[in-house]
Amino acid sequence: MAESRVMNFGAGPSALPVSILEEAGKGLLNFEGTGMGIAEISHRSKEFSAYIAGVEAQIRQQLDVPPTHSILFLQGGGTGQFSAVVLNMLARHRLLHPELEEEERVLDYVLTGSWSNAAAKEARRLAGGATVNVAVDARTLSSDGKSFDRIPPHDAYTFSNDPALIYYCENETVSGVQFSNDESAPESFPFELLSKNSLLPLVGDYSSSFMSRPIPRLADHAIIYAGAQKNLGPAGLTIVIVRQDCIVDVDAAAKLGAVPVPTGYTYKTFADQKSMPNTPPVFAVYVTGLVLKRNAELGGVAYYEAVNKRKQEKVYKVLREGEGKGLLKGHVKAGSGSWMNIVFEVLGDGAEARFLSGAEARGMKGLKGHRSVGGIRVSLYNAITEEQTDSLVEYIREFLDQPPLEPPTLPSETLQT
Repeated sequence: MAESRVMNFGAGPSALPVSILEEAGKGLLNFEGTGMGIAEISHRSKEFSAYIAGVEAQIRQQLDVPPTHSILFLQGGGTGQFSAVVLNMLARHRLLHPELEEEERVLDYVLTGSWSNAAAKEARRLAGGATVNVAVDARTLSSDGKSFDRIPPHDAYTFSNDPALIYYCENETVSGVQFSNDESAPESFPFELLSKNSLLPLVGDYSSSFMSRPIPRLADHAIIYAGAQKNLGPAGLTIVIVRQDCIVDVDAAAKLGAVPVPTGYTYKTFADQKSMPNTPPVFAVYVTGLVLKRNAELGGVAYYEAVNKRKQEKVYKVLREGEGKGLLKGHVKAGSGSWMNIVFEVLGDGAEARFLSGAEARGMKGLKGHRSVGGIRVSLYNAITEEQTDSLVEYIREFLDQPPLEPPTLPSETLQT
């Protein structure tokens, strides 16, 4: 099976380890010795109930999630959470401050890429009379005034006093921008600018970097969410880590004037019913559990942080070599580049097509950039091995070393004597 597989550098759904796929295939036929496949067994069965509890325990242990936070398993992906975080956090704010007028409520958004921009647009749809404040828009700092190509410096942020939520997207898959996990770096998230006198309403979208390295100040977050389809499993499962003071009675808030929250987006419904008010995405949960078990055996998040650090360093090094030769051009300002999604251009007429064709001939797929940015996008999620990364880097160097193409001979030139 493994011999016929390609190297999948796509942005998602991402590659999964072959051993996990093989084990999942067995589970489709016989889950935990029940004689039924995982896609057939009742989610209310004692076997699945024990399994999903084990998945939660693995996440809690590997990310060091404190007991102040609950771990929920939802559906709807990051886009669903764009809505859920607004509705639940506005309900919380209403319960905390029932005396405020709607226009006095504020939601802060940090814009560093396409996904945080989409989240802010959804907030404007759902906020009612509340104000959506853009704490910073990274596009205003770019040379053309419209590109997401950097993490803003700390002095560029303007946060509100007592907002209902503060949203940021830790890694932007489209443009390849990511906050640094080194809190001393200027490209880190500016935690020091936030209030120190209350529980922070901080919301982090970790969809494309979840489990790739530790989450800075996880305990200070109100909500962290992530789709499973980058580093943990197939699409369909959304993991939400919620501080318990943010799991509120949304119906009580609605009686005070808050926007009613649909049951499927109400954190309290899922917390009270152990993530199973309805049928969860059982297969995605199952594969996620297999991946987490394998992660633990390898050394957990610390293991992946070390491997992923080496992987991205190798790709950025060859990218710099290509820039030095005038053949490649990185999309992101130095220091703001993503570990998970590295975006660059291949310069020259027809060069990008030749690059992609050569890569595919070597069994490397999924490298074409997002339609809104173009170029090349190398996604280095957890399942991409260091050996596969080395193969890609070797190919890029070969491409850079190719002699320039000779221009075609014109018919008129052949007639000259």
